[in-house]
Amino acid sequence: MGKIKAAVVGYGNIGRYVLDALEAAPDFEIVGIVRRDASNVPAEIAMYTVVDDITKLGKVDVAVLCTPSRSAEAQATKMLALGINTVDSFDIHTDIVKVRTHLDEVAKKNNSVAVMAAGWDPGSDSVVRALMEACAPNGITYTNFGPGMSMGHTVAVKAIKGVKAALSMTIPIGTGIHRRMVYIELEPGAKYDEVAKAIKNDAYFVHDETHVIAVENVDDLLDMGHGVNLSRKGVSGKTQNQLFEFNMHINNPALTAQILVSSARAALKQKPGAYTMIEIAPIDFLYGDRDQLIGRLV
Repeated sequence: MGKIKAAVVGYGNIGRYVLDALEAAPDFEIVGIVRRDASNVPAEIAMYTVVDDITKLGKVDVAVLCTPSRSAEAQATKMLALGINTVDSFDIHTDIVKVRTHLDEVAKKNNSVAVMAAGWDPGSDSVVRALMEACAPNGITYTNFGPGMSMGHTVAVKAIKGVKAALSMTIPIGTGIHRRMVYIELEPGAKYDEVAKAIKNDAYFVHDETHVIAVENVDDLLDMGHGVNLSRKGVSGKTQNQLFEFNMHINNPALTAQILVSSARAALKQKPGAYTMIEIAPIDFLYGDRDQLIGRLV
């Protein structure tokens, strides 16, 4: 079997790290990068084909979507309709079932595969939560993010009128409750009160304690670090007081990118349709001989 032909769609924070992960993966070939302005090619990607439409790349096995969550469904729909498999890191938890249902219909109609919500949360954390629940079917799980930069929340703030630059930090309070610290640079003439109100009313922030702080230079505060603590206390059979805990401290975009690339590999092993990570066998995300992987990991 030849190498998997992958296209990177979008070249922002995630796209840069996806390119790194693809370059390091022995089973992938990068066929090109898709970005809105294909005439603007940074020096670090000058060796790749850069286009404004994926149809200009020839054969593509899988498109790695590195676009904001709010445009991921439209992008995936377009690619799937062309018969191209897709992976994305869609992170709007409340919309996942609806988007998955739509992409499943499109993918099956066009003999393609979508792996969606394939970041670290939702994504790899979802798999950990599922395993914890398998170990203790009755109980409660807490997901505590941070402290660190949330890319999805930051992108959402940047899209709000009057915001020149932004950084959204997630601060864990405990028991799954979070504080959002949003730092913004305002566009000339923008009114702080109006911008702050729009941010707090956005779906990304409306359910959390949110503080909006105007600063002179967001870049002075930038930190790609993040993390999560997952804990579950529950019951195995009829035995109570089972406690499970999972922790990680990460570079946010680098981990998201690696999971996207691993999910791109898994996409080629599924039947047509749309999947979240908990629906895919963990071994499908890994590179290597199946029997050797089983011998090493089981």
